Amino acid sequence: MSSTELRHTALDAVHRSLGATMTDFAGWDMPLRYGSERDEHVAVRTKAGLFDLSHMGEITVTGPEAADFLNLALVGNIASVGVGRARYTMIVRADGGILDDLIVYRLAETEYMVVANASNAQVVLDALVERSGGLDVEVRDDRDAYALLAIQGPASPGILKSLTDADLDGLKYYAGLPGTVAGLPALIARTGYTGEDGFELFVKPEHAVELWQALTEAGEGAGLVPCGLSCRDTLRLEAGMPLYGHELNTSLTPFDAGLGRVVKFEKEGDFVGRAALVEAAERAAQNPPRVLVGLIAEGRRVPRAGYPVVAGGKVIGEVTSGAPSPTLGKPIAMAYVDAAHAAPGTEGVGVDIRGTHEPYEVVALPFYKRQK
Repeated sequence: MSSTELRHTALDAVHRSLGATMTDFAGWDMPLRYGSERDEHVAVRTKAGLFDLSHMGEITVTGPEAADFLNLALVGNIASVGVGRARYTMIVRADGGILDDLIVYRLAETEYMVVANASNAQVVLDALVERSGGLDVEVRDDRDAYALLAIQGPASPGILKSLTDADLDGLKYYAGLPGTVAGLPALIARTGYTGEDGFELFVKPEHAVELWQALTEAGEGAGLVPCGLSCRDTLRLEAGMPLYGHELNTSLTPFDAGLGRVVKFEKEGDFVGRAALVEAAERAAQNPPRVLVGLIAEGRRVPRAGYPVVAGGKVIGEVTSGAPSPTLGKPIAMAYVDAAHAAPGTEGVGVDIRGTHEPYEVVALPFYKRQK
């Protein structure tokens, strides 16, 4: 895809004025980093970082049968989500393969917002439209109706409080409420992809620049810095959060990915993929497939997605994501490995990095968990 065809967020001029290194991400021209990705990462862990996530895909579902429809279309029990709350869930194919992982917000009794990954937004939209046939619901593509800014890190509640009257103290994790930020209408959600406390702010695209500037000014004394996709990736990796296309794909079911907990067989009615997922759950219980684990390097070489994981001269798995960890000070990776080698502390495990078997320690995920 040539640069002329890339989509631009409402904050494109801001990123360029800040000297961001831009990159093609799922057809969008997005900031990779503004300066040092390590410094941006550390700022989110210790102070606060500001992200443009306007490439994410928002799909609005409304109508009298919205709750029943989402229960049919997705693996989670969406009907049980209270108004003002959100839930992490997945959409799968009939064979159980993961099409995408999603966050669904219940905005009102009969109104939901489904947030899909940028790379899968059209796939998810098409699947939802197809699955809505015969039901009293409207599935609306709202990707152009929103800009999405995220403020993440321990200083983010204090920064945001200076700009809003919304009850942030009462806003639980995975909840959202309408309010104003810097006088601009926004959906304020306590969600994120960094392992830190923080908020995601859904606003009209025409308000994005004003909101970014207001947050930047409010955060000046608190160490807030603009952050790109590169540190977002290392932050989510340390937090053990899966990334579609790496830890999740259509060849894996939620049970293969160690995320069977998001599948709610107990909900009323059938749902797409149910029969296949019942079989997948039984397989996983009897004969576990490869297990997603954490790997910490003993040396300095960084593993990358696709590198083989080895033990005893045999390939026992594959790296799905790898990067230097600023928090641990060592290279880390997530990998699917044979169940026999998945226990934390398993010895003799390495990663084949260009022909050299580098030793790695097997650990439970996540690598990093914030102190509450």
